Amino acid sequence: MTFLRSNDGLVCAAWAAAACLLAMVAAPAYAQAAGPVVQQPDTVFLEELTWTELRAGIQAGKTTIIVPIGGTEQNGPHMALGKHNARVRTLAERVARTLGDAFVAPVIAYVPEGALQPATGHMRFPGTITVPDDVFRRGLESAAQSFRVHGFRNIVFLGDHGSTQESQKAVAARLNRAWHAESVRAYAIDAYYRAATVEFRELLKARGYRAEELGEHAALTDTSLTLALDPRLVRPIAPRDDDRLPGVGTGVEGDPRRASAELGRLGVELIVTRTVAAIKASTTHR
Repeated sequence: MTFLRSNDGLVCAAWAAAACLLAMVAAPAYAQAAGPVVQQPDTVFLEELTWTELRAGIQAGKTTIIVPIGGTEQNGPHMALGKHNARVRTLAERVARTLGDAFVAPVIAYVPEGALQPATGHMRFPGTITVPDDVFRRGLESAAQSFRVHGFRNIVFLGDHGSTQESQKAVAARLNRAWHAESVRAYAIDAYYRAATVEFRELLKARGYRAEELGEHAALTDTSLTLALDPRLVRPIAPRDDDRLPGVGTGVEGDPRRASAELGRLGVELIVTRTVAAIKASTTHR
């Protein structure tokens, strides 16, 4: 070990070198942390960003936030309870990326699903979660108010579940009345749900599929969309006798046996196309 002599005595050159090296390494790291973000992560999901990254995106003009609304409910013996949540998250991402100026909020998974006592609707099946309509509406409204505070100007509700459609419209209308003097607006985009249900069924009818197959819940259309977006959620099994609740059935309204990812991809394209067009039309001509 080498020593240097100074007016104050001996100084250890090794310690001096170590301190110098530490300063050289730390300075660029600190400069990077303190300076502007050079490159945004390749994600549109708000929950995958830091607050500084989100702020930079908003300042760069990404002022649309998509609020995906799912639901946790029974989907027959062959499809998982989180179907709506998984589906709307993936579809919202595709819509946001197509728009180019949007982020996606966390999925709202707790929605009205029926009464508790006595249990009605999907609540008769284990795993379904319900909340009162007023609780759902207040949560949606508070989320929208939060986005407004942070600089979003277009707050878009996309509901994958039929039970949320009217509440989305009511909340958007109430918010827009309160914000009439501002440049912020809320939108309940019903084109999303209409494309996923009515239009997708009509498309498959034109291809020869029967109405009793298409059904209303967890049947051919529903299952095909899920196979296209998250096939892990679909079980390739036929219902057994003990998969039926007395007086209720399996929870399936229709026949999913001919469902396929190929059919589902037709629905996905339809949903994304219709939704993007509706959002652009709403936000451009407000």
